[in-house]
Amino acid sequence: MANAKITGTGSYLPKEIRTNKGFESMIDTTDEWIYARTGIKQRHVIADSETCSSMAEIAATQALEAAGISASEIDLIIIGTSSPDRVFPSTACILQDKLGVGDCAAFDVQAACSGFIYGLGIANQFIRAGGAKKALVIGSEANSRILDMSDRSTCVIFGDGAGAVVLESSEEEGVLSTHLHSDGSHQDVLYINNPIAGQKQDGEQAYMTMLGNDVYKVAVKTLGRIVDETLDANGMQKSDVDWLIPHQANIRIIASVAKKLNMPMEKVILTIEEQGNTSAASIPLALDKAVRDGRIKQGQTVLMEAFGGGFVWGSALVKM
Repeated sequence: MANAKITGTGSYLPKEIRTNKGFESMIDTTDEWIYARTGIKQRHVIADSETCSSMAEIAATQALEAAGISASEIDLIIIGTSSPDRVFPSTACILQDKLGVGDCAAFDVQAACSGFIYGLGIANQFIRAGGAKKALVIGSEANSRILDMSDRSTCVIFGDGAGAVVLESSEEEGVLSTHLHSDGSHQDVLYINNPIAGQKQDGEQAYMTMLGNDVYKVAVKTLGRIVDETLDANGMQKSDVDWLIPHQANIRIIASVAKKLNMPMEKVILTIEEQGNTSAASIPLALDKAVRDGRIKQGQTVLMEAFGGGFVWGSALVKM
């Protein structure tokens, strides 16, 4: 059975940067308050002329160049996003057209902040089963367009951007395993109502709603368990993991997972201070940064994990 190996990475961050100081004139908050509770100093904000698909196109193009293949060779496109261009068609279909890719499967995955991990898990199964040979898996989010800028619990946390990987069929080890979970009983803790007319909350525009303390408590427990699950499934010890790439949600959650792995923070890829929480884009953004700056090297083992609204959570253990 073929393996699915990451052969290229790419990313894109919008040019506009909004610092914590920028929120001080908008809402009751301070730079110190935000940083102490989240670990965030700034985040990137999408321009009016940009879309989820336009950011994905730049990240995908970089990943294709890194892999040394053309867009025409891609036979599967999966985008994890909660802020698509349209309700339908999927952002993946729109990207397919932008890239000039021919007839192939293209669809979005809506798994909130776990969207990239879910997409990676699906693409891995496609390749292992022989249903695809070269896939693009992307996380792309225009979070700033689904935020209430008067809600301090959400507007200071999220940022925009896109990250992408190329997965190719290979005889070498690649994606060792993925683990996907959900628990819909927590659906009212982190959500956005349907924006379609007649389904809006109290007739207002649909914005993200989050009960931060509840999210934190469940996230710490579930991510701790999934570390054990992933290592056990592969017969590995904590010391076998070279790098941790967590979803960049909150520095305290990240630190708790690192502690579970007995891993020093120097071995954790962090982007949260400069990028905030970019939802489904956060893991591929962090991966691309660490690959390009030389920290993550070929042959190393990387554990990725994410948690988001649903609740949905997942992990991927990858041999680079």
